[in-house]
Amino acid sequence: MPKAILFDLDGTLIDNSMDTFLPPYFAALTKKVAHLVPPDRLIEQLHASTRAMVANNDTTRTLAQVFEADFFPRLGVPRETLLPLFEDFYAREYRDLQMYVKALPLARAVVARAFQSGARVVIATMPVFPLVAVQERLAWGNLADFDYALITSYENMSTSKPNPAYYREIAAKIGCEPSECVMVGNEVQNDILPARRIGMKTFWLTDAAFTPTDVPTDWRGTLADLNELLERSGLD
Repeated sequence: MPKAILFDLDGTLIDNSMDTFLPPYFAALTKKVAHLVPPDRLIEQLHASTRAMVANNDTTRTLAQVFEADFFPRLGVPRETLLPLFEDFYAREYRDLQMYVKALPLARAVVARAFQSGARVVIATMPVFPLVAVQERLAWGNLADFDYALITSYENMSTSKPNPAYYREIAAKIGCEPSECVMVGNEVQNDILPARRIGMKTFWLTDAAFTPTDVPTDWRGTLADLNELLERSGLD
């Protein structure tokens, strides 16, 4: 068995399409600060500063630092004014977005079996959200009470998917070689290819009737297939 198993979150362990989730997320967030920033202006800068995080290669700064350095000066509203409102948003209004996310019945059993294997278990989600937001989504999926080795967020990561350095950074943080890790995810460009590029094994999670055969991955299949592999210690 691998020393570490990394799980993507959205679309892998929880049923959450960002195409569905982001519009109400932006609507709620812009409403929170509409008295300070016009909604269109806020969304435009959120997108721009998120792109700055995704492009970052400076490992001396966290993505939170990258975001704040790009976001607040360009928006023209002091950090001290907006940040408390953002923190209150994640403590209150963000919880109302649970209606757009569904728990996957088998996900908890899969994560539990990964822990039972003795592997270090990581939530390797796109680290452009604060930790509180990721933990909330884990709670919506009935997955928040596990003792994860790492949950990636913008506070604790310097690199982001699809940069292969993101996976190298995770391996270093949990004390494993990339070759000792398996990445489980549903997105080829974000999860499978960059993880493989640094030497991780991969499980491409898909329940599609048709799956391309030219995607380079060690395993592919559904959560049920992954659960079966874990049960028989097949991730070797």
